[in-house]
Amino acid sequence: MRRVPCLLYILLAVLLLFQACHKETEEDKVKKVLTSVQQAAEEKKTRSVLDHISKSYQDPQGNDYNGVKGLLAFYFFRHQKVAVYMPNIDIVVTGPTAKAVFQAILTGRGTGGNAGGILPEALGAYNFEVMLTKEDGQWKVTSAKWDRAGEGAGHMQ
Repeated sequence: MRRVPCLLYILLAVLLLFQACHKETEEDKVKKVLTSVQQAAEEKKTRSVLDHISKSYQDPQGNDYNGVKGLLAFYFFRHQKVAVYMPNIDIVVTGPTAKAVFQAILTGRGTGGNAGGILPEALGAYNFEVMLTKEDGQWKVTSAKWDRAGEGAGHMQ
């Protein structure tokens, strides 16, 4: 019976050693930024989202940093509950820049009594291409383009 606890301690030590040896890659850091933005959006924390957006942000839709701030304010005001689901994120890091490509499912629910507050009022699948740059050692979003999944690049939102 004493061998089982000993074996468990050895396995635990090996797992901890393995985790200690794993060095966080730049791709891991970029993914962490994107998941932080996702979580902040779901918590409707505008400031936390903007912490990951570069002050020099410009996108093909004509938005700058203040434009993104306005979009967030509008969406958060319009929807009491916001959910973002990003199942797969492809990230390519090239020196001080990175590109992340992913599909996100965005839902929003207002204060109305639609289906007992269970079903979202807004639902959409969007294809995103997000550009990031390292600023003062931190990855910041510098541009993003998106389109509604299935509509193609000609229907930019």
